[in-house]
Amino acid sequence: MKYVLITGGVVSGLGKGVTASSIGVVLQACGLRVTSIKIDPYLNTDAGTMSPFEHGEVFVLDDGGEVDLDLGNYERFLDVTLTKDNNITTGKIYQSVLDKERKGDYLGKTVQVVPHITDAIKDWIEVVALILVDGKEGPADVCVIELGGTVGDIESMPFIEALRQLSFSVGPDNFCLIHVSLIPVLGVVGEQKTKPTQHSVRELRALGLTPHLLACRSAQPLLDNTKVKLSQFCHVEAANILNIHDVPKIWHIPLLLRNQKAHHSILKQLNLLSIAAPPDLKAWNRRAETFDNLTDSVRIAMVGKYVGLTDSYLSVVKALLHASIACSLKPSIDWISASDLEDDTARSAPEAHAAAWKSLRNAECVLVPGGFGDRGVWNDIGSKIC
Repeated sequence: MKYVLITGGVVSGLGKGVTASSIGVVLQACGLRVTSIKIDPYLNTDAGTMSPFEHGEVFVLDDGGEVDLDLGNYERFLDVTLTKDNNITTGKIYQSVLDKERKGDYLGKTVQVVPHITDAIKDWIEVVALILVDGKEGPADVCVIELGGTVGDIESMPFIEALRQLSFSVGPDNFCLIHVSLIPVLGVVGEQKTKPTQHSVRELRALGLTPHLLACRSAQPLLDNTKVKLSQFCHVEAANILNIHDVPKIWHIPLLLRNQKAHHSILKQLNLLSIAAPPDLKAWNRRAETFDNLTDSVRIAMVGKYVGLTDSYLSVVKALLHASIACSLKPSIDWISASDLEDDTARSAPEAHAAAWKSLRNAECVLVPGGFGDRGVWNDIGSKIC
């Protein structure tokens, strides 16, 4: 099994999930079979009890697993059917180790983070990487692993150590590390700053992991002198410094990686150049071009309780996007908090109440996703729909 590890630095929310999904797409386009694992360092056993305001959408898999929203990206991008075991959390790992300890599987030894927790993480990864997810026989060629959070977080330290050990045990030809980092531009000077990425890479190296590629997030394409500086101070070849700048839609990301020959760098590191084909992304090109050339739009009112964070309804938004494009329309979503439409808000915040009703009346379509708790959706007989 070949492993591609995606880590993140500087700040969270850089788009590691989309980057991991897009790398999987490019590798699939080269003729390889790809599976994915998402590691979430939180103590919850799964995302089922977490508020969407805390963590975004809870994505429900075919086997009923309630997991991180990034697994939804993996399924949509890679056309695979993942399992709940493809989402590893600290809670799952500790629970499995403690269950073994209670049964006496450790034969009276003192149970510690190293080696017992780290061994459990490695074993989980190696077993899950072999699960069939694409409907074909035999295991995948490459497993893309996304480590949630930011390098340096206390919560992720056991996973960093386990992945360091995994990289050593499988050998350099079977392990490729891609570090996603931020290249900010401060103030009116307009200079692209590399220092945050330098510090992030230095911290990653201090933990025993050395990135083979850098995926740099920025608003605008990287300048040549920025790449040169990153290469010098981060000890990464200039050809292996990828720029994932802002694009109109995430469908452009695989094309962006293909154009920068990201596949060549990854395949070279994994010693797969001899068996991989040039990437065929014609379907992705057509999809991106179709969206870019749409002129007519449709106004859709999304009425819900979690509209303060749009990631709370990510799968609903993607479904609306696909449906609109099938009708040759570009979706324009108006986010309306359900509570703003109620009579109580008319008395306490009349301006918000009026604006919400105005948006609702101007919409051509209205979608009301289900809610949970006191602010859920009432059905005709007055009971809550959760």
